[in-house]
Amino acid sequence: MAIPFGAISSFIAGETVSFVKSSSSAVVRTFPVHMRSMTISAASKPATGTKNPEPRGIMKPRRVSPEMQAFLGGVPEIPRTQALKEIWAYIKQHGLQDAADKKVIVCDDKLKKIFGGRDRVGFLEIAGLMSPHFLKGTTADG
Repeated sequence: MAIPFGAISSFIAGETVSFVKSSSSAVVRTFPVHMRSMTISAASKPATGTKNPEPRGIMKPRRVSPEMQAFLGGVPEIPRTQALKEIWAYIKQHGLQDAADKKVIVCDDKLKKIFGGRDRVGFLEIAGLMSPHFLKGTTADG
C-alpha cells in the first residue's frame, strides 16, 4: 500500500490527514486530530481459492528426447525451467564456464550430446539449443 508523497509532507507540516480504506466494508483508522482524510484502495483482489493453478507454458512438464533423458538421469518429462536449472547446476558443478569469459560454456561429452555437438556455447544460446529436445505434445494424458 503506497502513501502519496503529499500525505507525508502534510503530516510533517502538521496538517490534518486520516486514512480510510475504501471497500464494501470500509475500515476507518483514526490518527491524530490534525490529519485530513484520504482514500486508499487495495491494488489486487484477494485469492479466491487455495488450489494451485495448473502449470502452463514453460512451467508445464513436456516429454523430452532420449538425449535429454540421458542427461537428466532418465526423467521422461520435465518443465523447461527445471531442465535449464539442471543444465546450469551441471555446468557449475563441473566448472565448465570459460575462465576468461564466463558467458561461454565449454562443453564436455555429456553437454555436446544435447547442444548439437558444439564445443563452446554462449549462455544465451542454451535455451534455444534445448528446444529440439522438448517434443510436441505434453504428457501421456494430454
